Parts: sequence; structure tokens; C-alpha cells
Amino acid sequence: MQASHRFVWLALVAACFTGLASLAWETPAWAFQDEPAAAEAPAEGAAPAAAAGEDAGLAARRQESFLTWMIRASGLFGFLIMLVSFVMVALIVMQLLQLRRDNYIPAAFVEDFERLLNEKNYQGAYESAKANDSFIGKVLAAGMARLTRGYDDAIQGMQEVGEEETLAMEQSIGYLALIGSVAPMLGLLGTVQGMVASFQVIATSATAPKPYQLADGISTALFTTLEGLAVAIPAIICFSLFKNRLARFIMEAGFVSEELMKRFQGMGKTAAAAPRAAAPAEAPPSA
Repeated sequence: MQASHRFVWLALVAACFTGLASLAWETPAWAFQDEPAAAEAPAEGAAPAAAAGEDAGLAARRQESFLTWMIRASGLFGFLIMLVSFVMVALIVMQLLQLRRDNYIPAAFVEDFERLLNEKNYQGAYESAKANDSFIGKVLAAGMARLTRGYDDAIQGMQEVGEEETLAMEQSIGYLALIGSVAPMLGLLGTVQGMVASFQVIATSATAPKPYQLADGISTALFTTLEGLAVAIPAIICFSLFKNRLARFIMEAGFVSEELMKRFQGMGKTAAAAPRAAAPAEAPPSA
């Protein structure tokens, strides 16, 4: 499992560098064409030069691909949303690897543990549970380790370990809910920035601005909103699905572990067969 996590994070870092490279490579050509076009315009009058500059800018935007336009219009907030999307994909892959039945209730372990209990090999059952890294293995190991204190104390120990493991998994899944809340806010910031840029063009223009001049700010507003929602919607959906899946596994593991431990229900604190290897032997009764 640790190796798969390292692979996911390496893929995330590689994707980030790829995104940075794509942003640098996809620099729009019109950004370098406005000034030369204006310089090459005839100097007979200001109006023809301005018209030539506007035509050159409009022609450059028409030649621009949709992807390049989207990257240019998204700006800083689009880049931040892209990084958040990489983190979201990494988290989803990690949860898909983690939220599997074998990581919570492996059938082979449950069968082996039950066989050892039927054979009254309690020490072997405890060692088997302690060596198993699954959720139910950790819960059963905690219960077996506290059987010398009584059945009720063992059940309490199982519940404590189960709650700790559940809390850790819920916190990991909760990052998807955080992304689902942050991504639309980043998109909203981009929306506000784009509208401010469009109104700035209107406020600083001596004449009526051209539509393509206003479209830069409006496209920033719309693209960042679209990107924020495109990241938030799958994050919220995956959060709900993973949370329900986790709850189902936890509930099933609780039922199975309680059924396995019911044979110790009548055991008191002075159990003859202590399941722990390090459990001290009880002193013989004094005469």
C-alpha cells in the first residue's frame, strides 16, 4: 500500500510540472503581434494605424485555439484550480486503493482466525490478528490483548481502536469535501477579477470598446467559474460515495468482530488461557 501511495504522489508532482510546462508553451501569439503590427502600420494618420492594430489583434484572437484561449483567460486562478484538481485526482486514486474489502475484512484472515478459535489456540489467534494490518485485524488484536481484564474491557478496547481507525479514514476522505468547497471559491475569485477587468476597459476607454476587448475579462470570469465547478462536483460526489462505502465496511467489520469475540462473553478477569504472549502467569492460590 505504501508503494502505491508513493506512485500516486510522484504522478501528482509530474502532472504539476507538466501543467507548468504547458502554460509556458501555450503563450498566445497575439501577445507578441499587437506592437509589431502597430509599428508596421502606415504613419499617414492615427486612425488608420489604430484600425490596423485592432484588426491585427482581432485576427490573432481568431487564429487562437480554444485550449490556448482557455489557458490565457483562466490566468492565476485557473492555474490554482488546476493544482487543486491534481490533488483531487491523487486523493481519489488513494481512496480507491484503500477502500477495498480486503483492507477491512479480508476473508482469508477471518477464516484463519475463526479456525484458531475453534481449536482453542487463543495465543495463535492473537498473533494472527496482531500480524494482520487490516481494520478488523487491528480491532481483534486490541480485544484479544485485553481479554485478561474481562470480556467487557476487551469490547471497549475494540471500540476504541475502531473509532481511532475510523477517524483517521474520515479525515483522509474529508479532504475531498474541502476541495469541493475551495474550488468554487477560487472560481468565484476569478469571476470577480474578470468582471473588474472588463469594467476597467469600459472605464478607461475614450470610445466604445470593441467586443473582443471586453471578452477577455468576461472569458476569465466564465472559464474560472466553469473550472471551479468542474473540480468541485466530482470531489463532492466522490466524498459522498467514499464516506458511505467506509461506513458500510466499518459496520460489517464491527458485526464480524463481535461475532468472533462472543465465545469469550462468559470469560472473567481470571481467564486460564491468556491470549497475549507477554501476559504474566497467574500466581497459584496461597494455602
